[in-house]
Amino acid sequence: MKQDTEVLVVGAGPIGLTTAIALRRLGMRVRVVDRAPGTNREPRADVIFPRAGEALGSLGVGEIIRRQAYEMEGSTFFTSGRRVGRYTTGRFSSRYPNAMTVEQHHIERLLVEELAGMGVTVDWLTKVTDLVQDDHGVRVTVEHPQRAVEHIETAWVVGCDGKRSTVRRLLGITFPGSEHGNMQVVQGNAIPSWSLPEKPGNGYFFFSPYRTVITFPTPGAGYRFFCLRDNPDPQNNDPPTLAELQGLVAEAAGMPDLNLILTEPVWLSRARFADRIASRLRSGRILLAGDAAHTWAPLGGHGMNIGMLGAYNLGWKLAAVHRGQAADAVLDTYDLEQRELAEGVIRDMRASPIEMILPPVANGLRGMLVGAMMASESIQRRVEWMMSDFGRHHRRSPLSRSRSRWPVGGIRAGDRIPDVQVMSGGRPVRLHDLLSYDRWTLLHHIRYVDTDAERALRPVRDGCPAPMAFAPIAAAGREAARQLGDPGDLLLVRPDGHVGLVCPMNRPAELRDYVRRHLAGDRSLVPDVVDGADSLAG
Repeated sequence: MKQDTEVLVVGAGPIGLTTAIALRRLGMRVRVVDRAPGTNREPRADVIFPRAGEALGSLGVGEIIRRQAYEMEGSTFFTSGRRVGRYTTGRFSSRYPNAMTVEQHHIERLLVEELAGMGVTVDWLTKVTDLVQDDHGVRVTVEHPQRAVEHIETAWVVGCDGKRSTVRRLLGITFPGSEHGNMQVVQGNAIPSWSLPEKPGNGYFFFSPYRTVITFPTPGAGYRFFCLRDNPDPQNNDPPTLAELQGLVAEAAGMPDLNLILTEPVWLSRARFADRIASRLRSGRILLAGDAAHTWAPLGGHGMNIGMLGAYNLGWKLAAVHRGQAADAVLDTYDLEQRELAEGVIRDMRASPIEMILPPVANGLRGMLVGAMMASESIQRRVEWMMSDFGRHHRRSPLSRSRSRWPVGGIRAGDRIPDVQVMSGGRPVRLHDLLSYDRWTLLHHIRYVDTDAERALRPVRDGCPAPMAFAPIAAAGREAARQLGDPGDLLLVRPDGHVGLVCPMNRPAELRDYVRRHLAGDRSLVPDVVDGADSLAG
């Protein structure tokens, strides 16, 4: 099959654009099609949490987005008009320690511009009508305006075309899940008349019976109002009126005289949701990402974020398998890892007391609970850790293997490598500055530089088809040392910043076996090595 492109991305929303940028960063030939006439003008999703910020930073677009965003510093909680507590953020070491609020249509515009600078322009008004694949590629039939038909020959397809995905439907992949029965979400962007302090990055939560309103300032003007409420009229699918939005906010905030003025572009939305995950995220040479793969109620605002992390996970795996730098089974791990990520978010958000629809007595108890939680620094830290997505891991993935002798704490295979301060090359640096999306990174303590232990690893690195670089480090401080664990371990870090292998430095055969299993189709490319004596560990 003569292929015009290596990867066809279907859908030019935030996830499709992130996928295309990730693949272009790795030098893949990419084409992007979307049935829409252009980028979305509706605000929709509006928050990027820290781990997704790190992923975008690794792909070279994090700072571009940050310059257009507000960085979230904290929020104040009210129950029936009474202040019950305040929550602050920024506790964890990262180049992106705070969530960023920026409207989805701005995100899409910035990503489209970045992708164009990489030589890829989106084919708008282009609808996929058929997919046929074999062992060598996929033939995609698309329809342009005036029904002009084109056949695209590509090695791979990534469907990022939303919860009503055409790609998923053509593949016959089911989308099982359950509806949120007594819940709807009313949203809008507006300027409120209240006298509450308006400070970029600081928002408000208002709890009342059968209502929760969450609101944060948006770059430009006004606030995004997210109103979670009961569902008294399930047949009403019309967009809300300004009067309805204003009434919901006024009631929840205990401000009967509140007025709202809509901002431009005018956006009012009513939505109902279901928690769904596709039965398969991979079908041969075709993969699903974003809302085409999973969708849930916007509790916590993580939908776009988990989709971006999925694109970040998928990009390097797809490029590596395509180039023979990883076994085909590595691409299968995208399904397992992304599925567990989505399931974890659905589970966490359903258990959150913040966004439950509660009757009066339970709402009063919630206010007391939230007040107690916000008074505890340790609980605030735990909440921030969950919301940041730093704790989302792939420990059960086939790509995660731990052989550390460290008895407690420290890093585990599958974890995000922490962005702590380390010493490298005689100077302090952030650990993430030593990583790169286009290679694996082998971290070990600087005391092993040019020792027998390090030299025993070099044949494995040199024989590995996938790019791999050594990065000798030393923890800069006790907290960094605690997070990194045993200084006698080597840490093999994946291109997406998750740890693949943890094992003692004097066990080079562990690294050899990992590389042979996952990164080498031809085992003879990776030479045999002999594990050293304990003296090799220094």
